[in-house]
Amino acid sequence: MEQLLLNPIKKVDGEINLPGSKSLSNRALLLAALAQGTTTLTNLLDSDDIRHMLNALKKLGVNYTLSADKKQCIVEGLGRAFDTQGLGDIELFLGNAGTAMRPLCAALCLGQGEYTLTGEPRMFERPIGSLVDSLKQAGADVSYLKDENYPPLKIKGTGLKGGDISIDGSVSSQFLTAFLMSAPMASEDTTINIVGELVSKPYIKITLQIMQDFGVEVDNVDGEYQRFVIKGGQTYQAAGNYLVEGDASSASYFLAAAAIGGGSIKVTGIGNKSVQGDIQFADALEAMGANIEWGDDYIKASKGQLKAIDMDMNHIPDAAMTIAVAALFAEGTTKITNVYNWRVKETDRLYAMATELRKVGAEVIEGHDFIEVTPPAQLKHAEIDTYDDHRMAMCFSLVALSDTPVTINDPKCTSKTFPDYFEKLASVSH
Repeated sequence: MEQLLLNPIKKVDGEINLPGSKSLSNRALLLAALAQGTTTLTNLLDSDDIRHMLNALKKLGVNYTLSADKKQCIVEGLGRAFDTQGLGDIELFLGNAGTAMRPLCAALCLGQGEYTLTGEPRMFERPIGSLVDSLKQAGADVSYLKDENYPPLKIKGTGLKGGDISIDGSVSSQFLTAFLMSAPMASEDTTINIVGELVSKPYIKITLQIMQDFGVEVDNVDGEYQRFVIKGGQTYQAAGNYLVEGDASSASYFLAAAAIGGGSIKVTGIGNKSVQGDIQFADALEAMGANIEWGDDYIKASKGQLKAIDMDMNHIPDAAMTIAVAALFAEGTTKITNVYNWRVKETDRLYAMATELRKVGAEVIEGHDFIEVTPPAQLKHAEIDTYDDHRMAMCFSLVALSDTPVTINDPKCTSKTFPDYFEKLASVSH
């Protein structure tokens, strides 16, 4: 297994231009493929998850041109649902990309054809039952090939009718995102009712915004994210030139590094006007004592005296992992609550974070949907297991901002969203 030893970093200073957002990249690719006309996507993320979506679209008959640096993609929209009738069963391998598996599951129900959706072993442990149940309510033909409620899936495209649909929102917002993106192309109007508490609401805001960018309005009834009304029989319209915002989750590591290590870091590509909820990570960091400066297209962080916080982080689950590691440098016990959906991400992140934080000496309480972190007087050198989870590798790189080195196992797992993360970190480390 490959390992990366990070020696102690005295301070960080500089500017980071963020790679494109994973969430926005895969949503934009799918809508551009379904839209009428040609869309040019710029600042597209070049990573494993995006590659899985691109490979799937090619198999589904979508023509696109990808630039040499893979950051610009010109997509010729179909102007209709996918139709692969007569081509037999098409197998789509989607790795561990939830942003490809869930939306494609819904989109493939709209048209004609037979499909097998598969991926890496961890994907077979990530739930999809709530989405499949809701699609069946709208007339879809989806079946499980292994375990009930989990991929791999068999889909027979029969079209979606729409109608009055219920979706469980308590496990993953991607179920709702997937249905919302397909609903305008259903034959009839759709009303979606959320059952339970909707997690990760800011990600639904991203979905509604990008649908609007491609010409479709959704009625978020009363603005409460509990009931949505979507007109049927619509066609998405190409977005022309579409700039993909920088990835706000990826910004968290650099902002935290500045807050911990002295100096200052400016991340560009997100800011005051960002559509991504994970920019609220900067507010959490500021609550801990970091100095934060906002611009329209940048956020700048510099060192502060960090103190523990007790915060519900259901709205920023990915970036909340960075707070758990920043807690190693804060005075007191940090408590992160309402993050049950950490357990159904790329790995069981509550278990993984607790296990690895203990390795470096922290006192940790792991609950059903929360984690408490008390830092040790002195951090210990440890080999950090990353569980094939990009965010574990990036989070724990921050341990090096102490006088203790840290070893990251399987550092290339960052290829899921940020292939050159460690090079970027080195570029601002002194």
